[in-house]
Amino acid sequence: MTDPAEFTVTLAQLNPTVGDIAGNVARARTARASAAADGAQLIVFPELFISGYPPEDLVLKPAFQAACRAAVEELARDTADGGPAMLIGSPWVDGGKLYNACALLDGGAIAAIRFKVNLPNYGVFDEKRVFCRGPVAGPVTIRGVRVGVPICEDTWMEESADYENVVECLAETGAEILIVPNGSPYARDKADLRLSVQVARVTESDLPLIYVNQVGGQDELVFDGASFALNADRTLAAQLPAFEESLATLRWVNGDAGWRCDGPIAPVLDGDQADYAACVLGLRDYVNKNGFPGVLLGISGGIDSALCAAIAVDALGVERVRGVMLPFRFTAQVSLDDAAKLAGALGFNYEVLPIAQAVNGFEEILAGTFKGLPRDITEENLQARTRGTLLMAISNKTGAMVVTTGNKSEMSVGYATLYGDMNGGFNPIKDIYKTEVFRLSSLRNAWKPDGALGPSGEVIPVNIITRPPTAELRENQTDQDSLPPYEILDGILARLVEQEQPLADIVAAGYERDTVVRIDRLLNIAEYKRRQAAPGVKVTRKNFGRDRRYPITNRFRDSGAPLREPDATLLSRSQRTTSEAFEG
Repeated sequence: MTDPAEFTVTLAQLNPTVGDIAGNVARARTARASAAADGAQLIVFPELFISGYPPEDLVLKPAFQAACRAAVEELARDTADGGPAMLIGSPWVDGGKLYNACALLDGGAIAAIRFKVNLPNYGVFDEKRVFCRGPVAGPVTIRGVRVGVPICEDTWMEESADYENVVECLAETGAEILIVPNGSPYARDKADLRLSVQVARVTESDLPLIYVNQVGGQDELVFDGASFALNADRTLAAQLPAFEESLATLRWVNGDAGWRCDGPIAPVLDGDQADYAACVLGLRDYVNKNGFPGVLLGISGGIDSALCAAIAVDALGVERVRGVMLPFRFTAQVSLDDAAKLAGALGFNYEVLPIAQAVNGFEEILAGTFKGLPRDITEENLQARTRGTLLMAISNKTGAMVVTTGNKSEMSVGYATLYGDMNGGFNPIKDIYKTEVFRLSSLRNAWKPDGALGPSGEVIPVNIITRPPTAELRENQTDQDSLPPYEILDGILARLVEQEQPLADIVAAGYERDTVVRIDRLLNIAEYKRRQAAPGVKVTRKNFGRDRRYPITNRFRDSGAPLREPDATLLSRSQRTTSEAFEG
């Protein structure tokens, strides 16, 4: 039998929903029909497509496992029609063990199964919690082509004590091409990292590689797609767009240098544009996949709610967004004017509900209890909690989900009111620092992502961007009354949160020591607030949620002193040997 001269593969960069097995199967069938029309021999789906990714502890339910297996068997029977084979991911129980699997469906049967070998257990990933490690296996044969199927993490790590070099094994056992199903969530600059990692695998194996990633929002995670293919000489063979579903059929030709493809190359968003697109997609899928008719948000005339309103309109369209201004006596006329201009520019339904009667009523009720005590932040928080109560009441009555609008700077230092402005079901800018909120707002006035449902042009009044931010809970208040300038605050927070730097290193970088110590203290004591906050889109490498799980009850504090080397003389001989070996 001669080797095939061509291999036609459709990449199905699709948006599954966790737990919607029937819906995911229907998507797979529709995509396969399109692949058949393109003359494809194989269609490839992302990791765990049948269940949706990540299924978390849902995958431990025996009924769910059985339903996923039945779905795979159902799709396998479809392939008896002689159309494209399918590589599709699903949870799979074998020998009493649960695996993250990829099934080859062809000729009306399950032709082969491959299990994920290297299970990620860091950052947002907890796969060792639910899956068993699979054995290293050789390639599968698809229409005469020997295809290696490493699953996601199997290409991310080189061989070590904890990781098997799956790609090396596949190359040694005769694979001609690597096809990698992925569930790789978005984080800033992640696309460049993915490409460099996969280029390294191509370099090691001398094999072409197809990288298929899912797209869509799943709770706080956003998957950006951006699937691609590499030729064996490391040139880019194909690039799919980011943040949108896409089907692309690649025609590989087998020549003297092996398999090669020259496919479509779509531009891929990066930087602030990618962050904005992630926020839009994350909110859209959270609302739609959970069945909300629309969203509701408090419009203050400030920049955070303005950016969230723009994101909401871009995600859902003006007819599904409702804004409410809730003024009190400290609300400036300029805030009322800017809020109305914002609503007019974006075109969403907008109303004004003054809260003086409610706030004054609360203060009257509490007058006896608070007798003799000075006014303080308690009365400020009453305003925020009144607003939160009214927004939640409208939400209960209409079914619209409240969008909460606090940024990462505020979430870091606790500059937010529990059961007040923190009320809501989802926060699209939870992982966006305040300085980035300003940048994204200016960006949106000059650019609109493809697929956004809002208007083009200046949608956020410039005065909202240039005006000093204020909570307007007392006379002449600005954020800088309580916090350092945001350029300084965000610089410190990025080092504390994303980089986990010791305080001494942050001070050595040029920040004032008392400010660093104060911000570190605020970060630590606000943990209980963050634990009660709404979920929100993950954008940075370390968000507040799945990435960063600190104890609420925690008495450790960094003293700010320079770190010193451990005293090796205090270790036993066996400990020294182990320690020295590890450090080497």
